[in-house]
Amino acid sequence: MSPADLDARTANRMLVLATFGFMVCFWAWSLISPLGSVFATEFGLTSIQQSLVVAIPVIVGSLGRIPVGWLTDRFGARAMFPLVSALTIPSVLFVGLAGNSYPAVLIGGVFLGLGGTSFAVGVPFVNSWFALERRGLAIGIFGAGTGGTAIAAFSTVQIADRWGRPAPFILVAVVLALYAICARLLLRNPPGRPAPTGSMWTTIIQTLARPITVQLSWLYAIAFGGFVAFSVYLPTYLTNAYHLKHSDAALRTAGFVILAVVARPLGGWLSDRIGAVRVLLVCYLGAAALAVVAALELPLMPFSTIAFLGLAAVLGAAAGAVFALVGRRVEPAKVGAVTGLVGAAGGLGGFIPPLVMGAIYGGTGHYSLGLVLLAVVSVGTAVLTWFVFGRGQKYPPAATEPLAGSDSDRIDQR
Repeated sequence: MSPADLDARTANRMLVLATFGFMVCFWAWSLISPLGSVFATEFGLTSIQQSLVVAIPVIVGSLGRIPVGWLTDRFGARAMFPLVSALTIPSVLFVGLAGNSYPAVLIGGVFLGLGGTSFAVGVPFVNSWFALERRGLAIGIFGAGTGGTAIAAFSTVQIADRWGRPAPFILVAVVLALYAICARLLLRNPPGRPAPTGSMWTTIIQTLARPITVQLSWLYAIAFGGFVAFSVYLPTYLTNAYHLKHSDAALRTAGFVILAVVARPLGGWLSDRIGAVRVLLVCYLGAAALAVVAALELPLMPFSTIAFLGLAAVLGAAAGAVFALVGRRVEPAKVGAVTGLVGAAGGLGGFIPPLVMGAIYGGTGHYSLGLVLLAVVSVGTAVLTWFVFGRGQKYPPAATEPLAGSDSDRIDQR
């Protein structure tokens, strides 16, 4: 077997390990959300308090990606994946065993947010293991680890009902512990991994000052933020707009989440084949068209169902394409820092739309205006993508990935 074959097999093994770790951490990160209505009834929470219970882990996990991305650049995923997994365990057990009051669940949710930072560990790790032409698919496959959210949605309440409230939390804590041990034993940092220089805050400020960081953050805030917003708010939307039962709305939302997760690696794979810019343009313009269809509030079957499932597909694919673009435009030593900021933007971007949709529904009794706003923002994002990354505008490819011959211009314009 040639060295190249050995490297490919090692890279694929690292991808599997990283994706599984990301999925487990996201499973932990999402444990509170399925029990939100249970906590609301048990503690007598207002709608705002219930929203805060669900939002705290996501907000902390999103912001925490910024320092964790830098730490991953500095110390590597072989150290950070086991660390993040192990540090998430106490908060999981605290919520499961001691979460018998509103303040306790809030405190546990703050630390549970650590699980969400695993995204900023995996992206630079996977990016460094794969050659430029395979990064889109590889990072897309890793991104499918967001399916941990679906695992939490499908299993948490059922396990808690059958074996008691602490059961799903204990199960996840055990899986996290096993993964932390396996990750420490089996993960390998890529050879020749570049390390950043300078302090964390200097690196973060310098990274944020780069225009490409802000531009990629906006693209991801619309793509992944849109996915998060729908996964959080779609049950409420379907209940209010179409008078579905909560269980029916939850199942339809789970279908939305699964389709978006499946579409993410497809977006990365297509980015490798035809270019990330083309994929993003199709996705954002497709999202605009589908949002207009949804805004018409046509019958749920088949029109609105097709519109929302289409939105899941294009938003998931766009999320994969954004990080294919990160892999091509950001030098390896900075991928962790950029991923932290871009990932934070995506997570935070998911909590503005539900607030807007709720305010619009409260004022008008309909959601149409909110969906029209999504269409307008999506068109604007497509225009931004074209003018910044298309039209011959060129960011240099990653510093350690020289592109030869006539392919250089073609790939740069992706």
